Amino acid sequence: MKKTLAFLATIIAIAVFAQNSVSLNSFVPSGFVIFETIKGDLNKDGVQDCVLIIKGTNKNKIIRDQYKGTLDQNRRGIVVLIKNNGTYELTCKNLNCFSSENEDGGVYYAPELSVEINNNKLYINYEHGRYGSKKYTFRFEGSDFQLIGFDETSQSFAGAKYQIAAFDETSINFLSKKKQIKEVISVNALGKETYNTVWKNISVGRLLKLSEINDFDELDMMRY
Repeated sequence: MKKTLAFLATIIAIAVFAQNSVSLNSFVPSGFVIFETIKGDLNKDGVQDCVLIIKGTNKNKIIRDQYKGTLDQNRRGIVVLIKNNGTYELTCKNLNCFSSENEDGGVYYAPELSVEINNNKLYINYEHGRYGSKKYTFRFEGSDFQLIGFDETSQSFAGAKYQIAAFDETSINFLSKKKQIKEVISVNALGKETYNTVWKNISVGRLLKLSEINDFDELDMMRY
């Protein structure tokens, strides 16, 4: 009896998973596939919403590198689904705003994209190892997501004697219209940084929307 119940539970779980997969795939445009799925509450209703990172399937974007072999350089995009009454509804999409995970990173590897949902906000992160990182914070508003915050760390060398690598930090709050810059001015032998912190007021017009961003790599946050 227990084996039968366990078997039925497994069948039901597989069926639910298959149904959810079909449901999510119905929101993926032709010429794209699901690259990653992120779940979390985006509109403060306690229900798990869904973010799909999608990737193009153009065969012409698949190249052969003499060192790395076959590389899929199709760009990636994002589809945001809000769940209402048990059903997903398309809220926002941007099909080509992210570069491929196989872009040429120059002397270092290409920045690593990660997307997360936390405290009802959508975070888009780029990690570039020893070169720093960028984080974009979006908030659900109406039928789109508004960019309300930006944080960046960038490599810096401080300390004439030790030349220890550290990170300058820039943080922009588009709601309060303020920008904080923390510049490393010294690093001691133990690696402890001393910062010079500057606050600036910035001019912000209409908040940038996720659906409007053509290419995250081309966003100029330093103009603020």
